[in-house]
Amino acid sequence: MTFHFMQGAWWVWPVALALYLLFRLWYDNWRGPLSAQEVAHFMHIAQASPGADHTDMKVMRDFLENDDGKEFVMCNLVKLHAGHVAHPVTGQSSQPLELLQEYFKQFRPGLLRKAGHPVIVSRQAAGYVDAWNAPPDPKWSIAGMMRYRSRRDMIVLATSENFNRAYPFKVAALSQTFSFPTQVVLEMVLRPRGAVGLGLLLLASLIHLASLLIKGI
Repeated sequence: MTFHFMQGAWWVWPVALALYLLFRLWYDNWRGPLSAQEVAHFMHIAQASPGADHTDMKVMRDFLENDDGKEFVMCNLVKLHAGHVAHPVTGQSSQPLELLQEYFKQFRPGLLRKAGHPVIVSRQAAGYVDAWNAPPDPKWSIAGMMRYRSRRDMIVLATSENFNRAYPFKVAALSQTFSFPTQVVLEMVLRPRGAVGLGLLLLASLIHLASLLIKGI
């Protein structure tokens, strides 16, 4: 009976389900919103961090205090310096884009561990096409949308030692930037939850079908 069960590969379905549940345990925020104590703790650290001079602390505090426990996407618009700039460690002449890539390279491991990832990164193709009561286009270089599992994850990363080490590369690379958090209300792309679920479903189906074909042979 056990041999027949294995030959039919029915075991693949509970395995696929278990893998998907493990993925959701990692990808989703199960800890709820930030507590008042956590907000006070992280704000204290943030105010002493290298990025404090470039952060509106009132906006940051309001964002953390109004945590809904849900994921969000940070919208980033950046303008790279024109020409070469000094490397923040060696002082050597460097390309701004290379320094920005080095910044993300150091920031990326912590981001991925907390299920954060880019949603889209694109380069500006033209100036403002539609702009109302807006300041002149500074000629943005890159627009990026970064997914965070929670506001807690974002502030943990932003106050970490790895981020503090990486931050000078960002400052050296950029001449202008602004970032603001957003909540997705409409999209026409497949999110990782759906992509992973469909991928596991397809893989399980192929394994099951292959086992049935082998059994038939």
